[in-house]
Amino acid sequence: MISERIDQAGWDPTDVIEFQTAVLVRNLELIRRRSDFYLEVDRAGYLLLRALDVLGSADVVTLATELGLDASTAARQVAAMRQAGFVSRTVAPYDRRRAVVETTAEGRAAMETVRRRRRAGTAQMLTDWSDDDRHAIAGMFARYNQAITDRYLAP
Repeated sequence: MISERIDQAGWDPTDVIEFQTAVLVRNLELIRRRSDFYLEVDRAGYLLLRALDVLGSADVVTLATELGLDASTAARQVAAMRQAGFVSRTVAPYDRRRAVVETTAEGRAAMETVRRRRRAGTAQMLTDWSDDDRHAIAGMFARYNQAITDRYLAP
């Protein structure tokens, strides 16, 4: 297997991370194609609903910033989620030119269904990992994603 050959080759850790990130992206796409995770809502919609789950409600500009999207892309995603009945839009009380987006009961149910499937799949893959290993990778994923945000999304 390539990963074993890389270990034996003594690659620099940055080279290993770069390569393994490429493998991870490919593997995540493989999981998406071969799983039933996104029957109710697609990956982009799921992430939007998860963001609203954390934020409570938000205007499109805030959602775009939080998700690393431009405002027009976020607005299109919100429109698609609204058409599906997963979010609602109301006028922002602090600025009548802005709309506040909130998750509907249907949206929460769809998000929760996808979240449960994704979590079960992840848990199944990590059954033989120790609690310490799962905590370590959780922290490292968070740090890695923050590094990407700092590098590519921070103003």
